[in-house]
Amino acid sequence: MKATRQGTTSKPSERINIELFAQWVDNLTSAEEEAFSTFAADCYSVIEIYLYARFLGFQGNITSCEAWIKANYPKPDHRKKLLYEIDEMQEDIRKLREDVDNGVVKRDAGVARIAGMQKELRGTIAQVEIFSANRDRKGLLMAGADRAIRELMVIFKDDPIEIPLEEASMSIWAKMQLDE
Repeated sequence: MKATRQGTTSKPSERINIELFAQWVDNLTSAEEEAFSTFAADCYSVIEIYLYARFLGFQGNITSCEAWIKANYPKPDHRKKLLYEIDEMQEDIRKLREDVDNGVVKRDAGVARIAGMQKELRGTIAQVEIFSANRDRKGLLMAGADRAIRELMVIFKDDPIEIPLEEASMSIWAKMQLDE
């Protein structure tokens, strides 16, 4: 069996718990650990954090990474908040329609308010769709780049170009993080 860093397994499908992921983070060089921890604190995407961990040599599964992130760097779920807002808006529109039907609110004023609320609802729905599409697109791009870089590293393993390629891949990773 090939020697690996402590906290890293030789099988990507092997189950790893949060303690082992934390141990993997502790075994990074101080510069890598600081960069990774800063990235994990600032980034909202579990997928991007996992890909960065994979880039640094983590070979475990995403659930261990996600559990570690939730324990150390809890993230707000903006999509969940927007979906909750959509449900609340739909309920408000339903109540207003009911009030118009029952004569509590004048029909012309109620219809105008309903139209405004529906426009706001459609805007919020569009915002959720854009948010989801952008997140999915960036995750796919990051996963593809991660795969390409890994394949290049395997191809040029033990080659004189290996070290410059590794440095170039770190630069590529940093640039991808800055591009939105």
